[in-house]
Amino acid sequence: MPTDFPSAARLHRPSEYAAALKGRRVARGALFVVSSPRQSDGVPARLGLVVPKRHAPLAVTRNAIKRVIREAFRLRRADLPEGDLVFRLVSRPAPASLTMLKRQVRTEVDALLGRIGKC
Repeated sequence: MPTDFPSAARLHRPSEYAAALKGRRVARGALFVVSSPRQSDGVPARLGLVVPKRHAPLAVTRNAIKRVIREAFRLRRADLPEGDLVFRLVSRPAPASLTMLKRQVRTEVDALLGRIGKC
C-alpha cells in the first residue's frame, strides 16, 4: 500500500541524521529547513524530524508538529525523489491554538514537499 508509513520510511541512527544535515538544503520555509544528503542510496524517500525544545518548549507542541509532518510525508511519499529528508524546525511558531499551529505547519510542509517533489 503506497500510503503506509513503515519503519523503513524513517531515519533511525544519528549517522543518518548527520549525513542529511551535512548535505544540501533542499527547501526552506518560514518554520522549517529541509536537508538531504548529497547522494541517495537508491532507497525510497525516508523522513527524519528535528524539533528542538528551544523553538517548541511544550511537549504537546513538539509532538503535534511531528505528527502533522509525518502525516503529510506519508501521503506524498510516493511522489518524492529517492533519499533521506530531514525537516528541522528553525524558528519558533507564533503563539496560537494547537489547531491553528497544526494548520500552519501542514500548509508549510505541503508547500515544501511540493517543491521537493518537482526537483
